[in-house]
Amino acid sequence: MARKDVLKGLMGQPAEPADLPQRPTRGAIGAVSRSIADLKARAVVELDPAMIDAGGLTDRLETDEAEDSTLRASIAEYGQQVPVLVRPHPEIDGRFQIVYGRRRVLAMRDLGQPVKALIRDLDDRELVLAQGQENTARRDLSFIEKVNFARQMEQHGYERKVICDALSVDKTLVSRMLSVAERIPPDLIATIGAAPSVGRDRWTALADLIAYTEVEAEDVAPMITVNAASPRSDDRFQAAWDYLITLRNRRRRAGATPQEPRRVFAADGLPLGQVKFDRNFCTLKLRLANTDGFEDWLLDNLPALHADWQKSHPPEDAG
Repeated sequence: MARKDVLKGLMGQPAEPADLPQRPTRGAIGAVSRSIADLKARAVVELDPAMIDAGGLTDRLETDEAEDSTLRASIAEYGQQVPVLVRPHPEIDGRFQIVYGRRRVLAMRDLGQPVKALIRDLDDRELVLAQGQENTARRDLSFIEKVNFARQMEQHGYERKVICDALSVDKTLVSRMLSVAERIPPDLIATIGAAPSVGRDRWTALADLIAYTEVEAEDVAPMITVNAASPRSDDRFQAAWDYLITLRNRRRRAGATPQEPRRVFAADGLPLGQVKFDRNFCTLKLRLANTDGFEDWLLDNLPALHADWQKSHPPEDAG
């Protein structure tokens, strides 16, 4: 839906304010009265940014300080050209909740200037619809941020039709988005971030990899931290992708049939325990009666042993 259609929908004629005197609704006088009421309802007001609280659902997964700085500089030089949309706070008199325009509110707060805003009486459903339609009109929200928005709407009990209306997409696409949201845990999405250059197909493929490898999100997150030195979310996505591809390749080589447990012996033949393999894990069980503290030494030195192994085993091709 075009931005002008969003604003048009949000600025429908409200009930005439109670403090306006009742006037005839016919003829030229009635037309003038209605015009004045319309103008008053559409008026842009100035609000203290400290009086505006968060509202609606989370749309952005991360912030970009460079973009925020550019926005502040632009507003400082040219002023706030586009008003934000707020609603009266449903629980606190005299305060407001943001519907859309969060970055502009934060910029005006940092600049110490009042915020130009439109005030509309919206219930929770209308707020989410307005926020979603504004997000659709913006081009800087990534696919996964829209997926995250759809997931939140579903968790808040909104029907599929409402989610479709909020994002201006059909039911098929919403179903695909929610499928991605179901298979990629929210914590992992938050760890990766917006990944603006990654589209629907690659996120869907990542969800397929997670399902195929049966990996837990808490196992992927550390690999992202280790392998993605860059702060860019696109790089964090690639790190997760590479790790899951490696797991997939190992599983394919191992085959679907789990290996039989293998017994482990010391150099002098003393039985130490056994190793068991399944599709995703290698489990070492040590017989504590025979290890004499070796288990503690092994745990302490495992990172160094793994580092030595990596020197002679470079990472596999992620293709």
